[in-house]
Amino acid sequence: MTWQVVARMIEVLRTNNPVRLDYAVVLLTRAGCHPFVADRFISSVEGGISAFERRILVPDEHEHRAKQALQELDRPLADEPDFDPDDEPV
Repeated sequence: MTWQVVARMIEVLRTNNPVRLDYAVVLLTRAGCHPFVADRFISSVEGGISAFERRILVPDEHEHRAKQALQELDRPLADEPDFDPDDEPV
């Protein structure tokens, strides 16, 4: 039996924020980057305290497209007003 390397995977994001992780996977999937979440089941070892960051990997040929898609993660929403916790409700 011989093994062939199909694609080399590179890390494009590391986070322990589950919302950011899921949104990044959606963005990468829409961009056609075939994301893989590594360390997804580490919570069974750590006790669910989110101490270890999860990593998103993509095939290296999608690196540029993945980095462009992930720029959306940090873009502020244009339609949403700024939230000020010191504002009192009227």
